[in-house]
Amino acid sequence: METTELIRYRRALKRKNYSVHTVKNYMNILDHFMRWLTIPLSEVSPEDIGVYVDHLLRQRRRPKTIRCHLQTIRLFFDYLVNEDKREMVNPVTRISLRLPKPLPRHLKDDQVTKLFSVMTDPRDRAMFMLMLRCGLRVEEVAQLTVDAVEYGRRRIFVSNGKGGKDRVVYMSEDARSALWAYLQRRSSKAKGLFLVQKGPLKGKPLSVRGIQKRIEYYARRSGLNVSCHQLRHTMATQLLNADADLATIQDLLGHGQITTTQRYCRVANLKVQRDYYKAMNVVLQRTQGRQEDDDEEESVNIHGGTESLQLVPR
Repeated sequence: METTELIRYRRALKRKNYSVHTVKNYMNILDHFMRWLTIPLSEVSPEDIGVYVDHLLRQRRRPKTIRCHLQTIRLFFDYLVNEDKREMVNPVTRISLRLPKPLPRHLKDDQVTKLFSVMTDPRDRAMFMLMLRCGLRVEEVAQLTVDAVEYGRRRIFVSNGKGGKDRVVYMSEDARSALWAYLQRRSSKAKGLFLVQKGPLKGKPLSVRGIQKRIEYYARRSGLNVSCHQLRHTMATQLLNADADLATIQDLLGHGQITTTQRYCRVANLKVQRDYYKAMNVVLQRTQGRQEDDDEEESVNIHGGTESLQLVPR
């Protein structure tokens, strides 16, 4: 059961246009924290936060999950101090939890072919092709509407993406074909683009979890370890390997910081390899040219010295 503070905080998040998914996650984390807490919020200290971290570690929560808990709790206390005007100090002063920085995992070309070879449902092919070719997040796919697709201009308007940002993405020819095949069979007049096809929820927009279950199904059928987000990683890596500009990829993915996009530079070995050999050829040509010039000069000096020796009388 939500406390009065959480109810007011939920309303504040909605007024700031936070996504439904984000608000739900925040409330779940704060509910977990409040249930664990045995003292009033105004009495929580940094030491108590440290004990809570120990509690999460005992539950074998991953470092990334714990960091997410701390960030959410810090934002909640910021709200209590700055907006709810509580006479207190934010106990989450800094987050010093060290996190591993794994590289984004992407699919190889043959794995992409294998994955889509087991997809026969037009809806699912279109759905996952948009993730692969447009770099859409699973939440963005779930929220797509029919009106957001400009089929003739081969582009999609992504409304209220991560961070509340809008952007435009573009469809490749195979993505457009897959979407057209699905739209030809789609008879509903519902606004949502991807709909539940069976059961009591038939005709309702497919949920995030529903989409994730479909990729899990195809992962089992294909024998691949793949997730929705990996399709997005694959798109970014493929574009970088095709020499797309980093700023272009950032814009297509909707990254707020270029540093997030730069992580793919550590993955895209084909581009690194091409850049290396291209630059190294220039280096070798320059150094070999200098070596040849030095050899010619040395040869001229030796030859000139021989002639001068012949001119010296015995």
